[in-house]
Amino acid sequence: MGFFKIFKRKKNDKYKLGLHKTRESLGTLNEILESSDSITDDLYDQIEEVLIMADIGVEVTLKFMEILRREQIDKNITNPNELKEIIVDEMFNIYLEGEVVKSGIDYNKDDINVYMFVGVNGTGKTTSIGKLAHIFKKDKKKVLMIAADTFRAGAIDQLKIWADRAKVDIFYKEQGTDPSSVIYDGLMLAKKEGFDVVLIDTAGRLHNKVQLMAELSKMRRVIEKVISIGPKETLLVIDATTGQNGIKQAEIFKEATDVTGVVLTKLDGSSKGGIVLSIKHLYNLPIKYVGLGEKIDDLVLFDIEEYIYGLFSDFFCE
Repeated sequence: MGFFKIFKRKKNDKYKLGLHKTRESLGTLNEILESSDSITDDLYDQIEEVLIMADIGVEVTLKFMEILRREQIDKNITNPNELKEIIVDEMFNIYLEGEVVKSGIDYNKDDINVYMFVGVNGTGKTTSIGKLAHIFKKDKKKVLMIAADTFRAGAIDQLKIWADRAKVDIFYKEQGTDPSSVIYDGLMLAKKEGFDVVLIDTAGRLHNKVQLMAELSKMRRVIEKVISIGPKETLLVIDATTGQNGIKQAEIFKEATDVTGVVLTKLDGSSKGGIVLSIKHLYNLPIKYVGLGEKIDDLVLFDIEEYIYGLFSDFFCE
């Protein structure tokens, strides 16, 4: 059974509300299909334009349009409204690309679970750490934040505020301290005191790729020295409102370090929610969490079904 046919089961209001701006930008797609009498090249051009404007990306959009045209011919579809089912199902398939994408982040109850957060300044990295700490705290885990962004003025104080909000511990040193030494001492403390989860905030400076790689590699070596298995995950935080700039950040950080997934912030404030599909398709980076609001509990596990429903729920109005 295609995804379209089971869609009415999806009812997560947080996703639907959080994706309202992207859905508005895609809303014209429903209008275009509803108002068209036949399937023409002009109709395909309009669909393509809407998808690109939603930041699904040129490469992904062109691939998608090729699939849409082929499916329309193979199934002998003549009614534009019948394209809705293909659009929804193929958006879903493009994200999965034939594989099972694991929801959430890797966690082992028998380990110290270390998560390193990377990304440029201003993406919501520190905020995301605070919100994820809150999630782990609610799950009865003993959580430690490590403030390894020792260069940006105010970064340590900002993390302290989030540690207080989430009611978790924080390890820090004075601004300007070598971040790797902060990580080392923080992890030694985590081992000694039996923490379940360690969340590491890193500097968001984008210098050239060689310097970035060296800095992040040093941090990883330090983590592996203390915790032999190294970080459980390295999470790249991207601001959804930056669109194609966010996609470029994914490229740079994936080259610089072993990024395992993406935390996509400010999705509720963006009309460019199609970035999800671009990041997964171009760099094979799954979205782990999305930010759908400003409150401490507005960071939610990414769910591709809820996401696609949030984008195209107008297709399912009875």
